[in-house]
Amino acid sequence: MKHPRTPTLWRRPFAAVAAAALALAGAAWSTAPAAASAAAPAPAPAAVGPGLVRVSADPLTDTGSQHATEVEPDTFAQGGTIVSSFQVGRFADGGAAGLGWSTSMDGGVSWRHGMLPGITVQQGGRWARASDPSVAYDARHGTWMVAGLVIDSGRNPVGVTVSRSADGRSWREPVRAVGFDGQAYDKEWIVCDNTPTSRYFGTCYIEVDIPSSDDLMVMSVSRDGGATWSAPASPSGVNLGLGGQPLVRPDGTVVVPFSTDTTSIRSFTSTDGGRSWGSTVLVADVSAHEVAGGLRDGEGLPSAEIDADGRVYVAWQDCRFRAGCPANDIVYATSPDGVTWSAVTRVPIDPTTSGADHFLPGLGVDRATSGPTAKLGLYYYFYPDADCTDVTCRLEVGYISSTNGGATWSTPLTVAGPMPLSRIAATTGGSMVGDYLSTSVLDGRAVAVFAVGRAPADGRAFDEAMYAVPGGLPVRAGSTPSSTGPVLATSPDHERPLPPLTRH
Repeated sequence: MKHPRTPTLWRRPFAAVAAAALALAGAAWSTAPAAASAAAPAPAPAAVGPGLVRVSADPLTDTGSQHATEVEPDTFAQGGTIVSSFQVGRFADGGAAGLGWSTSMDGGVSWRHGMLPGITVQQGGRWARASDPSVAYDARHGTWMVAGLVIDSGRNPVGVTVSRSADGRSWREPVRAVGFDGQAYDKEWIVCDNTPTSRYFGTCYIEVDIPSSDDLMVMSVSRDGGATWSAPASPSGVNLGLGGQPLVRPDGTVVVPFSTDTTSIRSFTSTDGGRSWGSTVLVADVSAHEVAGGLRDGEGLPSAEIDADGRVYVAWQDCRFRAGCPANDIVYATSPDGVTWSAVTRVPIDPTTSGADHFLPGLGVDRATSGPTAKLGLYYYFYPDADCTDVTCRLEVGYISSTNGGATWSTPLTVAGPMPLSRIAATTGGSMVGDYLSTSVLDGRAVAVFAVGRAPADGRAFDEAMYAVPGGLPVRAGSTPSSTGPVLATSPDHERPLPPLTRH
């Protein structure tokens, strides 16, 4: 059975839809330069699906990396501003030639883009490569931040830098935040405490793991708008993992869900502004299907968000609801405090007998909503046919939403694709759109920036760029209920090898 598609997106006459998309894109695309970071001139965007607009494209021409490729976007929204960052010019054996940014000041309708200065040699910096961008906003200090993993000429991921901006468009030279001590670092994430009534308002947190120390999880703290960062500290107990995404509750408690060695999701907390970190607790064990076609699927990294009351949502790909583990659903668990967690809940994108495979979730929660009226938006990648090969697999982007905290969900939409794997960046870990995806929900609309590979022209090997639905997609109510059972698969359909140091 094919993955269900929504007629309003794909069954209308394509010429009319494409014309409307191009008209909207032409009105939305901004070509004004962004001062200090040398925004690239923006050509008229091309529609790659009804209503999609290109928000950035690889401007680099260095040798060694794959042009034109952009992968692995993160987004963060504050007010009507949305900032995204992503890898630009992906190397097959790790990292990219630079980190790009794309910023919207009007809720995702129009976008400006450019490259973060001073990180890699391609942008006036000293590092050979960069990877794993993550975006945050510090409301107390009025500062946007992009954390990035920097990689030296020996392909060693040596530490985390933080680029800062007052408006999300003009970026300063990066500061060194964590690392640069001879160890290897990976998969950092950044967040700030933006609740004015919190005792720790204006405190920002970076999570990163240390592969050279068995993936030890560490946290670093800034209290001055990201200018300086504390010495790293670790939680106690089971503290080896990757992909931790710190979140801050309204009372200032920091909750950090993370993946272990792909077999479970755990979390830990701090109640004193990051001065100390508690023991880790189990969120859930993970049963996962190996994604076909050799696609790099992020090793099942979690996607985490928080609502207005401080309830934490953590989503990941999991096959537990499908007999024999033939494909993944997107599942999630929630917690009021980061310590006690709900049962694992299945997002009802399609029947468990559909044959479709879903992965790389980007879960967004409207931070103005909470509890039984929390608005959720979920973008994700999927194969309509889980049993495909590197030649036959067709990658697509889907979307689904809920207006009642995940109790019921809307009809899913197919947003982009299908695209063969040959149209996205090749890496030693498989074809790549990214190890994670991100969604921001504001004013009842869910905005995501995601990688789409088109048929290349002019003799190029790739045409993989960043796209979005202008203004995002509405968070709609639906009647399809989520479920917590029955659990039909209690172990993965494969055993993953230990992650290589080149997973960045």
